[in-house]
Amino acid sequence: MRRLILIAVPYLWLVALFLIPFLIVLKISLSDVALARPPYFPQLDLAEGWAGIKAFLSELDFENFVFLSTDDLYWKAYLSSLQIAVVSTLLTLLVAYPIAYAMARAADEWRPTLLMLVILPFWTSFLIRVYSWMGILSTEGVLNRFLMWTGIISEPLILLNTKIAVYIGIVYTYLPFMILPIYSALEKLDESLLEAAEDLGCSRLQAFWLITFPLSRNGIVAGCFLVFIPAIGEFVIPSLLGGSGTLMIGKVLWEEFFSNRDWPVASAVAIILLLILIIPIILFQRNEQKAREAGR
Repeated sequence: MRRLILIAVPYLWLVALFLIPFLIVLKISLSDVALARPPYFPQLDLAEGWAGIKAFLSELDFENFVFLSTDDLYWKAYLSSLQIAVVSTLLTLLVAYPIAYAMARAADEWRPTLLMLVILPFWTSFLIRVYSWMGILSTEGVLNRFLMWTGIISEPLILLNTKIAVYIGIVYTYLPFMILPIYSALEKLDESLLEAAEDLGCSRLQAFWLITFPLSRNGIVAGCFLVFIPAIGEFVIPSLLGGSGTLMIGKVLWEEFFSNRDWPVASAVAIILLLILIIPIILFQRNEQKAREAGR
């Protein structure tokens, strides 16, 4: 009985906080805005019994999804979001791997301090950290002033309200999510494997590519998923750092909900985004399962 209760608790949590909200959003995405009626038509009237349920289901339609397929704005936003998320994930990996590698190779007494420094930015509000980059990247910001003071540039660079600023913001924000899984994989690496590879004639670089990098693959995959999944639906960073010229589905979703007040179309956008994210989520879960099985 206790085992059934323990198993039921997470499933009830998922039903309450994921499945029910998903069904509500799905229903709204299949509805229409109707004047002089409750917000979204049709409405389910259980008092009419089975006939009411049949009438409710028959009046649902895919009109909002058809509208999304005919408007260039939406599919361009999805493609742009995918591009930005993929590029940001690769950039984050390039920055995070050397940091994680250095942390894993550091002396034992230094590792807790280095881990604290990685986690330390989370102690500050996310909005404050993004706003600070606005001050750094603006034409009169710290970065341009420093570059002009050193003589590297003669005129301020236009960085704010560009895709470059969005990439910088995403890489900075999600860098710990990439560092920690890779560090966890590298920390478990058996140093004797590297010594054996070098004894067999491998250079340090060859030993890295043949031993260290393959054994850190699970951490790389986990970090990439942890960055890619939230980055594709990011809203705050492209809004503050990217400006109006940066097209991402998160911004479109917010505008449909709060500016246009078109909740059925916004719900359809959210449903498609969720379907897109299901693929990397499933792949991430399979990777975690394989890692657990390999560790047994």
